[in-house]
Amino acid sequence: MIFEFIWNLASFVIALGILVTVHEYGHFWVARKNGVKVVRFSIGFGKAIWRKVGEDGTEYVVAMIPLGGYVKMLDERVDSVAKHDKAKTFSSKSVYQRIAIVAAGPLANFAFAICAFYLMFLIGVPSIKPIIGNIASESIAANAELTNNHEIVEVAGKATIDWQEVNLALVGEIGSNSIVIKAKNTENQLVSTHTLNTTRWQFSPEKASALTSLGITPFRPEVHNTLAKIAKDSPAEQGGLEVGDTLIALNGELLKSGWLDFSQKIKKYPEQQVSITINRFGIERILLITPQTVDRDGELVGYLGVSPTVDEFPEAYKININYGVFTSLTESVQRTWHLITLSFDMIGKLITGDVSVKNLSGPIAIAQGAGDSAGYGFVYFLGFLALISINLGIINLLPLPVLDGGHLLYYLIELLTGKPVPENVQETGFKFGALALLALMSIALVNDFNRVLG
Repeated sequence: MIFEFIWNLASFVIALGILVTVHEYGHFWVARKNGVKVVRFSIGFGKAIWRKVGEDGTEYVVAMIPLGGYVKMLDERVDSVAKHDKAKTFSSKSVYQRIAIVAAGPLANFAFAICAFYLMFLIGVPSIKPIIGNIASESIAANAELTNNHEIVEVAGKATIDWQEVNLALVGEIGSNSIVIKAKNTENQLVSTHTLNTTRWQFSPEKASALTSLGITPFRPEVHNTLAKIAKDSPAEQGGLEVGDTLIALNGELLKSGWLDFSQKIKKYPEQQVSITINRFGIERILLITPQTVDRDGELVGYLGVSPTVDEFPEAYKININYGVFTSLTESVQRTWHLITLSFDMIGKLITGDVSVKNLSGPIAIAQGAGDSAGYGFVYFLGFLALISINLGIINLLPLPVLDGGHLLYYLIELLTGKPVPENVQETGFKFGALALLALMSIALVNDFNRVLG
């Protein structure tokens, strides 16, 4: 647990540090190109742990609290400015220049996402074809006559080559009364069309995935009761279990559903001795073992320390999402644009109530995502960085006065009216924006804690 926490925290700090640097550099670069003097470029808030004054006169800072950053520009409204520096102030620039400087931060995040996806597609992403393993009886998918061993090739008009694309397409259809899915029979390659009636679709991400809520379970290789791994110094090792043992029964009850049956039942016996019947070299034996107690998402459960034997994924089900130099660019732009439009669509559905505020995630969920993706490998971490970069850019474009979007709203009003928004109105707007942002963050944090605590 401690290692997992440190890993997630480190991955989160690295990811956020990269994305904040990209965002603030966007502001910094465009400000400099427009002749604005930058006083400070800071990554993080609070006390500085590293600082340097560059030849350009800008103070570069890395601060202790890695939850954001800022670019402080020379501004007559808040600074005493020497006469010879007045032309270098942010406030002296035209409204178009100020719009460019403010918009540069979110645009830099979108550009970074394109670059991250581009590199990801060049390297190649190992993935799995979206082949259905099981359809739950009387589910939405079953009523639409989707069946096992069919590959989902299109959702709501969007081509899908792996499960991630299927999930994204399904999430984009939240609030729709129906979803059209095209599936290909893996045996005869015939494509069939299925219309899912989603008028009563209940999708709660904290409880189940979009697929599960529709009754779709992806194909998974068969898991056997034969043990493939025994953790060192675990209750299993101390109790005499060995690699190659086949589990037959727990407390005298046969494991009819296989490994899933065993893994669910063993959790019910923390610090309680259990009898496990095994087959070792054709001979049945009974071992008495006491599972340890471990914390799993806030619940104390029994832990044995064993892993089952799992069949390999069929080679025909594996894919490597990999493109050439030019095609990767096209695909990365399309992926970024799709995620931008999907995110704005989700914001609209939050406002209309089609999506619950319980779906909002905060820093804890992001930290877990950072740790998980980094653990899977570099290309997956790139994909995670791209996704969070897009979200960071979109959040900053929200029309809240404390964010870039709020400033852009004021400048748009200035363009339309020919005069700046009054200072007292801006001040009131900043207070409202801060409260609104605090409320959103509080909801996201509550959701995070609820997910962690189960």
